Amino acid sequence: MNTAAGKFADELIATAKKMGAPGKGLLAADESTGTIGKRFAAINLENTEPNRQAYRELLFTAPQEYQHYISGVILYEETLFQNAADGTPFVKILQDRGIVPGIKVDKGVAPIPGTDGETFTQGLDGLHDRCKKYYEQGARFAKWRAVLKITPDGCPTDLSIAQTANHLAEYAAICQANGLVPLVEPEILPDGAHDLATCARVTEKTLAACVKALHEHHILWEGMTLKPNMVMAGAECATKPTAEQVAQATVTCLKRTLPSSVPMVSFLSGGQGEEEATVNLNAMNKLEEVKPWSLSFSYGRALQATVIKTWDGKAENKAKAQEAFFTRARANGLANLGKYTGDAASDEAAASLYVKDYKY
Repeated sequence: MNTAAGKFADELIATAKKMGAPGKGLLAADESTGTIGKRFAAINLENTEPNRQAYRELLFTAPQEYQHYISGVILYEETLFQNAADGTPFVKILQDRGIVPGIKVDKGVAPIPGTDGETFTQGLDGLHDRCKKYYEQGARFAKWRAVLKITPDGCPTDLSIAQTANHLAEYAAICQANGLVPLVEPEILPDGAHDLATCARVTEKTLAACVKALHEHHILWEGMTLKPNMVMAGAECATKPTAEQVAQATVTCLKRTLPSSVPMVSFLSGGQGEEEATVNLNAMNKLEEVKPWSLSFSYGRALQATVIKTWDGKAENKAKAQEAFFTRARANGLANLGKYTGDAASDEAAASLYVKDYKY
């Protein structure tokens, strides 16, 4: 059977397998210039290119062997082409550690006319050429984020789900045709007061639509990964489910929708606190049932919140910030194996990272 992967099939399969290696997950360091500016504002740091470069260098050059827990790093376009202070390209620094460089390729969201604030993701125009350029620079996987919301009056609509599924599938096909493993990210936002069962129903419906569209676009399942939300109650729900309830609802949803040939599911943290995101992932991997995919992480805030606070934009804090990064990377690597015991817990790690209507 012909697939979108074409001549890249074997390479895509090998890359996806490497990304889903046991005990490892992904660092999402692809914050846009505006988003990283908000993170820097919290520590009173100016959002300049040198400061962005210095912060990403802090992460990528950490002396600890974080590559034992991080298999891939999602980069923003600026970062993909940046060098460390000594002139070494960031891509080479990651490759030398055996880490797969990735790239955010979407162009943000825009409103779907005639809906209640629902959105579609932009960036398909010119994507073929951009993917070729990113591959030449060393990227081997890509990310495209689509967002849907749950409201009491019927969101997400069938239109929103259909657009999300078709755009993700078209993006995935273009990526595979150009040698990039696509991360397929349909995120159900945590905004609202909906309960766990409602999120489960919407997530299952959305993933089913995405899988159908991916099949119609001839996606090579073994050469892609899924980056979904965990199934959780809304941020304003009065009843907060346990980690075990989140784990069971999430795995059940995946088993009802996702082909077993997909090698990796790397969850987004979706505003969970650092420790909460780790504990929920650990609970999934402790479930005593068949889980054919690697259930792992693709965390941004849940790997970096304490790091940025610790760094505080000051060179003298760099070593402590790098240690904080290693601590959280290790915790999530263990959670992928169901072996996290809570040793990375702290007051800072327990803080919620939720932001309503989060823009990345």
